Amino acid sequence: MNQYVIEGGQAISGTIRASGNKNAALPCIAAALLTDEPVTLRNIPDIEDVQVMLNIYRALGGEAAALGSNEYRLKTGDIRSSQIPPEHAGKIRASILFAGPLLARTGTAVLPPPGGDIIGRRRLDTHFLALTELGAEVKTNETFYFTASKLTGADIFLDEASVTATENAIMAAVLADGDTIIANAASEPHVQDLCRMLFQMGAKIEGIGSNILRIQGMKKLSGCDFEIGADFMEVGSFIGLAAATRGELCIKGPLVRDMRPTKTAFGKLGIVWEHTGDTLYVPKQQSLQVNCDLGGMIPKIDDAPWPGFPPDLTSIVTVVATQVKGTVLIHEKMFESRMFFVDKLIGMGARIVLCDPHRAVISGPAGLTGSELHSPDVRAGMAMVIAAMCAQGKSVIHNVYQIERGYEHLVDRLSSLGGSVQKIGV
Repeated sequence: MNQYVIEGGQAISGTIRASGNKNAALPCIAAALLTDEPVTLRNIPDIEDVQVMLNIYRALGGEAAALGSNEYRLKTGDIRSSQIPPEHAGKIRASILFAGPLLARTGTAVLPPPGGDIIGRRRLDTHFLALTELGAEVKTNETFYFTASKLTGADIFLDEASVTATENAIMAAVLADGDTIIANAASEPHVQDLCRMLFQMGAKIEGIGSNILRIQGMKKLSGCDFEIGADFMEVGSFIGLAAATRGELCIKGPLVRDMRPTKTAFGKLGIVWEHTGDTLYVPKQQSLQVNCDLGGMIPKIDDAPWPGFPPDLTSIVTVVATQVKGTVLIHEKMFESRMFFVDKLIGMGARIVLCDPHRAVISGPAGLTGSELHSPDVRAGMAMVIAAMCAQGKSVIHNVYQIERGYEHLVDRLSSLGGSVQKIGV
């Protein structure tokens, strides 16, 4: 298993380009099953999760060919199988995104339990609710069996604004008979990207970017040529890295509108950046001072469904807060086990009180010391990378597969910014 060996204590400096949005690429790959015409996807990040999704797509009968750097041509003729291979499903939560397209094309989907990050319970109930409203029957034991003689449009109210359940409902509804309304829909930029791709394929979707989607079912969709948007989660991670190491960074490609919730939250830690055209600039040697609420009250950074602060950046902002003067409360409201990684930061010297599984009080700045770390999930793994790059001395991070599921060519990019990072196999 591979490890990262990091010598910390150096400020990063340089320029990188934002990768494509992982969480948009995955449903867009699944959506290629909805047509028998060629689909070209551009700006696809070169990460482990994408390769797993492509392997599932091929196992179901699709053809996927690389056209060049970060570009793929997908073609689905006859779907050979409606069963997702267990060896792939167990690696990635996004494997469930094939349920909607398979039901729409074949009337059947067989899904072993999906894998993914270890961040607490992640309900699948909302997927079942949405697909049964559209006419599917769901049977479960150790495997999920979806069947539908016909999908019919429906007025659906999701019991939570689940991103992947919204995406599954959208992909099933675009080929259903009649009109569908999805209320309490997730509206994250990656959901918007999926909708825009389907729109290019001929789907009729109204309300993109809102929490109410209206979809007119179509008999058939065509192919398309679609470019995935920038990964605002990756951009936020690199902003945090630059600020925490007191470095300077230019990031090419991020969209201003997608960075607004992150800018508000990071602003509470005294972190600022400039956005000109397609370039985001993080200046060096920032003040890194907590901005108190009115009356000198301790501020809170809490995550929420879009357009709230993205939960995937909670781990990042937590480690950045250890390097900021003052006290802040981090409230992770959406995943019950995501904050448990802070015990590793405490072991490195961070001053953190974990109040409960969802809340941590951080006082900084704290001098961190290199340590032996283990990555539990994509974002906590990247947070550990940031901590290691701030720390004095050497850190070793294990289970880096989890990190590379979501960050493209990370070692090369960190090295290009002056970081001392090596990947070694053991």
